[in-house]
Amino acid sequence: MTSVGPDADDGREPEQAASAGPGPGPVGERGRGVGRKGVGGRSWFAVGFSLGLGATLAWLTVQTVLEVGSLLTLLLLAVFLALALEPVVVWLTRHRLRRGWAVAVVLVLLLALFAGFLALVVPPAADEINALVKAVPGWLRDLHDHNSALGRFEDRYHLVEKARQQFSSGGAAGLAGGLLGAGKFVVGAVTSAAIVIVVTVYVMAFLPALKQFCLRFVAARKRPHAQEVTEEVLNRVGRYMLGNVATSVIAGAATFVWCAVTGVPYPAALGVFIALMDLIPIVGTTIGGVIVSLVALSVSLPIALATAGFYVGFRLAEDYLIVPRVMKFAVDVHPLVTVVGVLIGGALLGVIGALVAIPAAVAIGIVLDEHVFSRTDAS
Repeated sequence: MTSVGPDADDGREPEQAASAGPGPGPVGERGRGVGRKGVGGRSWFAVGFSLGLGATLAWLTVQTVLEVGSLLTLLLLAVFLALALEPVVVWLTRHRLRRGWAVAVVLVLLLALFAGFLALVVPPAADEINALVKAVPGWLRDLHDHNSALGRFEDRYHLVEKARQQFSSGGAAGLAGGLLGAGKFVVGAVTSAAIVIVVTVYVMAFLPALKQFCLRFVAARKRPHAQEVTEEVLNRVGRYMLGNVATSVIAGAATFVWCAVTGVPYPAALGVFIALMDLIPIVGTTIGGVIVSLVALSVSLPIALATAGFYVGFRLAEDYLIVPRVMKFAVDVHPLVTVVGVLIGGALLGVIGALVAIPAAVAIGIVLDEHVFSRTDAS
């Protein structure tokens, strides 16, 4: 028999001891290396650096979007105007007119409409301003006449003295600041209008090429169907613009009838003005109603108050009766979707959001019908 000696047992004990705990050998080094590892085999320093870099880039992206938010809004408005005018351009191109000339004809028509509006509005506005300037000296005399209504009002509230104190205690600087702010507002408005006009013209001229470029991001086998959906969305946007014009015509006609019945001056000019202002969602009719009510003050205070009440009632009827029904007929959108979409769009992007809310709802509905509901109904 062969006996196992103590030397053999001693030979196995060091191996067991080495495998039992991390020693100074290679196994111990691997054990210490595990402590330095983080997520996915990377060190904790690399993970922390990646997280910090990602958070910094996200913050910079948000700040950049906020900085150029107004510019993005103007670009969105320009694209919407180009899409809204696209049916007119397409109709002209079908009558053997090149696209460039069709865009030029549309621009000329828009400029002619704008010039006609100025011809209707500027003379009455100039007459009202001249009448106001001529009335100022009489008002100043009445302020010092204690027997007149303005004189008694001045004796009670001392408005002239308060105005002098305000002007002498820094009011001049405030007035200068207000004038400077008004000048900046005018310059900004002109710049924004120029940007919208230029971008609108370019989008109208190169819209087919832009559509082809965007469709190249779609797989070739799905591209024909995507093109059909895109054309349907653009068609609905054009019909929405026609519906918006129809509601504006209704607002202008209602204003003309009201002013003619109540004796408010310049009913035709005010009707055209309200029709143009009604194209602006949410605030257009309200601003126009305030201006018409101020013009009605030239007749009498009761007529001005009645005019303000008329526009409050008309605004409610337009928002909850006229616009939903017209949009239901024009773009086949449920009235509830119209009201909710305008409210949400106005809350997110203001006037521009309200303007594009209904076309966005139409586009979302078409995409859902074509790509989501068709699959769920077939399953």
